[in-house]
Amino acid sequence: MHNNKITGFRFLSIAGAVMALVGSGLVMQADAEGATASRPTNGWRFSDSSQGNFSQTVNYPATHTNSGGHAWSALIEGQIKAVPKSKDQPATMVANGVAMPLSIDESGHYQRPYAFGSGSNSIEVRTANGDKTRRQFYEANAGKVPAKIRVVMSWDTNHTDVDLHVVTPNREHAWYGQRTIPSGGSIDIDATDGYGPEIFATPNAVHGTYLIYANYYGGESSKVITTVTVTVTTNENTPNEKQQTYIVPLRKVGELTQVAQFIY
Repeated sequence: MHNNKITGFRFLSIAGAVMALVGSGLVMQADAEGATASRPTNGWRFSDSSQGNFSQTVNYPATHTNSGGHAWSALIEGQIKAVPKSKDQPATMVANGVAMPLSIDESGHYQRPYAFGSGSNSIEVRTANGDKTRRQFYEANAGKVPAKIRVVMSWDTNHTDVDLHVVTPNREHAWYGQRTIPSGGSIDIDATDGYGPEIFATPNAVHGTYLIYANYYGGESSKVITTVTVTVTTNENTPNEKQQTYIVPLRKVGELTQVAQFIY
């Protein structure tokens, strides 16, 4: 049984005066292609840094998103019109160029917390049928806490539990048993039922060598190979941004595999 921890990501709330400029986001915005997005809205915004942090409450049994209890301004949210008949066809969310699975409910609704830094940001949602919707906005608050390092891990099998482990240069270890580490980094979700993603981000990155591991914890896909995709982004949304993706097969339940090693 995984431990119950406080962790994850939250959007910084939008100042009331700016909300009038970019729209409330409470009305679903339809795209002709068959997917919609209500949050975030397009345009310019100035979020209140004093209300932002890298933590959220995670409930058990864990879900794909654990997005309950968040203010609407802290969510990526929308609707997919054509719901796939098979639950083995998740949608895809592309956040600032990083693709990850996006779970939808039986009505086609999706909802996920996510933390963006200052500057230009983009979200694209793609359905299994190729339909898509896109949102672009500019976060004008230069003081909004950015992710110096972001690690996104997803996998290609449903009903499968794979756990992300991050070991920092000062030997701090972020994992489902300790999602938030003393230096300030955290893992957002313990996704226990397939696909992920699980995301680690830190605003206070220690310089040195980082180790990324994937633990094939178990699930209905225990008799098949599960392939994990890990994308590491450093200095996100800055001129010095670097991004690298690693694809590694996991062959056996209980297997702990080093997926990546990088120097920050």
